[in-house]
Amino acid sequence: MLNEAATSSAATAPNTPADVTRTPSYGERAIAEAQLICFDNPRPGRPYEVSIELPEFTCRCPFSGYPDFAVLRLLYQPGPRVLELKALKLYVNGYRDRTISHEEVANRILDDFVDACAPSWMELVADFNPRGNVHTVVRVSHGQRQPC
Repeated sequence: MLNEAATSSAATAPNTPADVTRTPSYGERAIAEAQLICFDNPRPGRPYEVSIELPEFTCRCPFSGYPDFAVLRLLYQPGPRVLELKALKLYVNGYRDRTISHEEVANRILDDFVDACAPSWMELVADFNPRGNVHTVVRVSHGQRQPC
């Protein structure tokens, strides 16, 4: 049986796994440093649509702290710039540990996309997995859709 002094000194010994600094993995660093990147629209005079699905979106509920899972569906008509896909993926993955409501996350993501690429029209649908027998879909849009 250990005495009380030995027990308390063992609990506070330096270099225990809890005291060691963990270096973030390359993926964590890439997500933390993510910025939305765009490139010039190759057909600025032609209305066309780009459809992107992000099936593994996660954030955290601001009330329970539980994870929320969603499929994000982005449909847009580019303006002067087009969203670059890898940057888009890293940006969206940055929400995985954020505590944010369904409504706020959909609106914030749309605002950031609009600021980055200035689309003619953009719609984001955030289709959250049911939790507690409640299924939420948030649809937000910007601009005026043109016929293609």
